[in-house]
Amino acid sequence: MQLSEAVRARRAIKWYDPEHKMPEQTFRTLMEHAILTPTAFNIQNWRFVRVTDPQQRKAIRAVAWDQAQVTDASELLVLCFDNKAWSRQAERYWRNAPQEVQDFLLPALPEYYGDKPQVERDEGMRSCGLVGQTIMLMAKELGYDSCPMDGFDYQAVGRLINLPEDHGIAFMIAIGKGIKEAWPRPGQLPLDEVLLENRF
Repeated sequence: MQLSEAVRARRAIKWYDPEHKMPEQTFRTLMEHAILTPTAFNIQNWRFVRVTDPQQRKAIRAVAWDQAQVTDASELLVLCFDNKAWSRQAERYWRNAPQEVQDFLLPALPEYYGDKPQVERDEGMRSCGLVGQTIMLMAKELGYDSCPMDGFDYQAVGRLINLPEDHGIAFMIAIGKGIKEAWPRPGQLPLDEVLLENRF
């Protein structure tokens, strides 16, 4: 499937075959591509909680407006971010870079993120947004549908997954074999309304 086809075909599917199991190698392929997604300073601050336990899924569904895709989809990923990734052995992120690059970038991390919780959170949300789209498009190429979700109680899900205090949740993605077509596209704004040149 061409990327342009995946972009056009990807829709937020709500209805999944609960009997279908994604092969483990397919899941690995999906996630191995996901982690190629760019992040600022290469900090790779996304963290993926793969929820496989049926009881855990039911508990999450109970705090997610009883949305069926939480339990019926083959995979449920909670996309989280580590606010302090920039400070955790940062040399790992640039270990293969030339020394002059390391010498320039590594000291910049605490200057950019240190004592700036809003910047840390904004970075996490950006990173998860980018990787989430990668996951959904790659899933489409692999023959799967997906649904990004923010309709849930974030604090409750955080408790269910034992989210560390210095982490946040961006959204969830359900992935599986869709059994119903998405609604017709409800209405895209014209490009001329959303594309500006140079300034508003």
